[in-house]
Amino acid sequence: MRPSRRALLTAATAAAVSATPTATAAQRHRQLRTGFERLAHDGYALLDGQKAGIVTNPTGMTRDVRHIVDVMHEDDRVGLTAVFGPEHGFRGTAQAGGSEGRYDDPATGLPVYDTYLKSGRPLADIFTASGVDTVVFDIQDVGARFYTYIWTLYDCMEAAQLAGKRFVVLDRPNPVTGRAALGPVLHKEFATFVGRQPVSQAHGMTVAELARLFNEEFLTEPVSLETVPMSGWKRSDFYDASGLPWVPPSPNMPTPETALVYSGTCLFEGTNLSEGRGTTRPFELLGAEGIDRRWAAAANELALPGVRFREAYFAPTFSKFQGRTIGGVQLHVRDRDVFDPVRTGIALLVTARKVWSGFAWRSDNWIDKLTGSTRVRTMIDAGADTDEVVAGWQEELAAFRRTRRKYLLYR
Repeated sequence: MRPSRRALLTAATAAAVSATPTATAAQRHRQLRTGFERLAHDGYALLDGQKAGIVTNPTGMTRDVRHIVDVMHEDDRVGLTAVFGPEHGFRGTAQAGGSEGRYDDPATGLPVYDTYLKSGRPLADIFTASGVDTVVFDIQDVGARFYTYIWTLYDCMEAAQLAGKRFVVLDRPNPVTGRAALGPVLHKEFATFVGRQPVSQAHGMTVAELARLFNEEFLTEPVSLETVPMSGWKRSDFYDASGLPWVPPSPNMPTPETALVYSGTCLFEGTNLSEGRGTTRPFELLGAEGIDRRWAAAANELALPGVRFREAYFAPTFSKFQGRTIGGVQLHVRDRDVFDPVRTGIALLVTARKVWSGFAWRSDNWIDKLTGSTRVRTMIDAGADTDEVVAGWQEELAAFRRTRRKYLLYR
């Protein structure tokens, strides 16, 4: 029996209605504009008459996956004359703890200067030698204090001030939202490249907001700073709300889901357990030789909000336990709105120490640099549970939250 005209019209209407959410989502994505998109839309007016150099990496990407250096180089309205590469390099060819050095970019012919592990006067001298008037920063952050790109930002701001250069920050989303600051606050005596200043472990800020904070609270002399905020971003947005392509900011940050757990599970870099480097799920897989199902069971007994743990076995292809099959857990975030990555990371440290007799901190006490003080390590060693450890940083965190609030650009 052939369908009636009414049935055909009803089906067509239903199809149109079912397509509406997708169209709405696409429209919502189009409403977000990154700092670079707004800069380009305004014809690069902010850089008019300036020789500009840009601090960026592979995440300096347009919505149609072209690198902004390539886009700016081809545009006569902007005088891009230099590129400054951070850890992993401008084009992203180096692994953790490496950079690309000084070279001329084959695609554009632009000179590329290496900024990794450079700060103060030596970095200021690089800016001076490059001949730029304005230093531009555009790198995707992941929301954790120990992710080094925000300290590249800090070091470059300080060096630009010393060199008498103007500094412009192009904003991008915090992929794990900007809702709240979480975790312990760095103590200044533990300042390193994984934390220069008293910032909480998960800062809940964008790079433009951090730049404002750095300039007013931490730099001895403020730099001439301008920020280009996003439009259409809300503090509650996760990265998938942006509609932007995800480009790994570093080799072991393959997905936004990695970023979601990173501010907690990166603490395992400070232990003798694998943090999942050398697997396809870094920072989601954790383990060591001799660990079995008891760890996942102990972690699940805590009923942590928004996450469950699976007994897992894996063989890292590099880093800790390279080529050996080890046991551990995989994190499965089931409700990211209530998931607390820092509390979860502490809980996993506490339970790993409880169920595995081989547990040990790295001999250089790297955990203290990651957490920002000796408190987490000494409390766990003394037998403190998760709630007790988390309670230990609340006063400092409340003070940081009050300071942070002054520099937020998005409400």
